Amino acid sequence: MLKSKLTASLAFLVFVPLLGCSPTDRDQETELRTAAVAMPDTYGAGVAEEILRAGGNAVDAGIAAGLALAVTYPEAGNIGGGGFMLIHMNGEDAFIDYREKAPGAADRDMYLDVDGNVIEGLSIVGHLAVGVPGTVAGFWEAHRRFGTLPWRDLVMPAVKIAEEGFVVPDKLGGGMLTKLERYEGKTNFGDYFGSMKSGELHKQPELAATLQRIADNGADGFYKGKTAELIVAEMKRGNGLITMQDLADYNAVWREPVVADWRGYRILSAPLPSSGGFGLVQLLKIRDYIDHHFKGVTHNSAQKA
Repeated sequence: MLKSKLTASLAFLVFVPLLGCSPTDRDQETELRTAAVAMPDTYGAGVAEEILRAGGNAVDAGIAAGLALAVTYPEAGNIGGGGFMLIHMNGEDAFIDYREKAPGAADRDMYLDVDGNVIEGLSIVGHLAVGVPGTVAGFWEAHRRFGTLPWRDLVMPAVKIAEEGFVVPDKLGGGMLTKLERYEGKTNFGDYFGSMKSGELHKQPELAATLQRIADNGADGFYKGKTAELIVAEMKRGNGLITMQDLADYNAVWREPVVADWRGYRILSAPLPSSGGFGLVQLLKIRDYIDHHFKGVTHNSAQKA
């Protein structure tokens, strides 16, 4: 299952904590915790709620839900891709960048033919389109810095779902089938998702085993040992570039968040290499700059000429 995840489309997880009240004394009999979880499916939402009820914080819940989505909703969760995490906790602002990185053997002309023309699709589908995955490293580092529950507790819900299976929703079941033709001959996508049907139970034992190694050994359970060997073997099979050294050398990076003042608020957003963080601040600032153009225009109406 890991092999197909490496070639799956990358997306993102959204976890929005409204308020996390962590007691200073864990022996207190009562604890008030209020949070909101935004997820693309019920499995991810359920796992996040489970972690919060067990005493975990927003980072714990986000990690656990992200791993669960790698099982049930690969467009939004992954262990073969990467992402970002923006955190505000205990008065501290933090941002971790765990995007994929180019393998050491990558070069600027790897997607060009002998005449210097772009080979269509080569950078999008297939083994050469894959970067060194960063998700597991990013989750591991975020947990080391901010997590409260044991790492294993965050991974095992995903292991259970992968082992026992999940009921495939209509959108996911139909969506996977539309990708089979696109990936045929370039990936082993069909081996794992070709039989997926909406409304039926879908089990993923290989993914469960991969997640179990991550639960048992942390980031080393992905970037070293058997999982790393499986990744490299698949790279060799498909003329990919990722090596054992590439995996061992991967590291997530802590960066300073973008901070901006807007209408009396302090906006905390994502820095580069994310483009969305700067885009958000620009959008808010530009909207205020041209505010005079919207005088008298009612909400959600077409702007007057």
